[in-house]
Amino acid sequence: MFDTSKLGPMYEDFSVGATLPPLPSITLTEADNAIYRAITGDQHLMVADTTKYRAASGSSGVLANPGLVLQYSIGQTTMATRQAIANLYYRSVRVLRPVEVGQTLATVTTVLGLKDSAPKGDQFRGKVWLGITTSDNDGPVVEYERCALVRGRGPGQPGHADNIPGPSDPSPLADLADLVPAWELKGLPATDWLTGDARVDPLRDHVDLAAPLARLTFNQAAVHRDVTLTANGRRLVYGGHVQGLAQGSLTRMLPGLATIVAWDGCDHIGPAYEGDLIEFCHTPIDQIAAGSGRLTRFEVIGTKIADGAEGAVDPVNILRWTPIVWAP
Repeated sequence: MFDTSKLGPMYEDFSVGATLPPLPSITLTEADNAIYRAITGDQHLMVADTTKYRAASGSSGVLANPGLVLQYSIGQTTMATRQAIANLYYRSVRVLRPVEVGQTLATVTTVLGLKDSAPKGDQFRGKVWLGITTSDNDGPVVEYERCALVRGRGPGQPGHADNIPGPSDPSPLADLADLVPAWELKGLPATDWLTGDARVDPLRDHVDLAAPLARLTFNQAAVHRDVTLTANGRRLVYGGHVQGLAQGSLTRMLPGLATIVAWDGCDHIGPAYEGDLIEFCHTPIDQIAAGSGRLTRFEVIGTKIADGAEGAVDPVNILRWTPIVWAP
């Protein structure tokens, strides 16, 4: 059992099959939607306009932003990553069904594999592969895996050498069609967007309120709160914050986006810091008809254009996100 009174667990404290102590469950409110929108600029239409959601779904409830559900789920896994150096990727993300305001989210996090990494100077570390299931009052709503690089105590390594997979391969869209809810999308704006047509969002956005998002979602990774624990003296922004800005950008470029049913992956290929300016490019990769709309796989690339401390920099990609979205 992990000692939750300490900042750990360190890499040596993990064992395959262990279940992490849970962080608090959270009952979603309309305030959560509003705060998330303030931080990310997400314009998800059926979250912003309850009448459109109710007309499409037949429900009398209020939709929770699917991005917010993922952010809370990820935050509830971070008892495992208090000592994280970096999150490497998310894979095989499945949003099993939409979640409404008033539902309570709880997450179970299980260690699937461990692998020693080469020390960097006097810093010992290892990869921790986690399996996650988040449920609401009615059962599971999100399932996925993530891999984090976690500090070790050293000296030496415990000798873990599990075969940890990399980012997931694309799932056939037909295999994801049963995740589409039984909604009628004719009231949402249709967008004529052909596969292969890369579009850059002209509205770049900067990273701010990074620590509040980490606190809001119970994110325990210390590098997002404590600048003294970082390698370069700058507080590292939670990678999901950049993904949240990417989803916000996609809702502007695809205003009829009804929901997101899966991510093939979310790869954090570079660090982000408070004040960074990010540009997003969205490319539909493939699509199929599904329900009253279309499932489309996007590749979304986030590129840092300016650094929060240094100003303009040579553009560098820091995010590759591959969501599968449903829209008319």
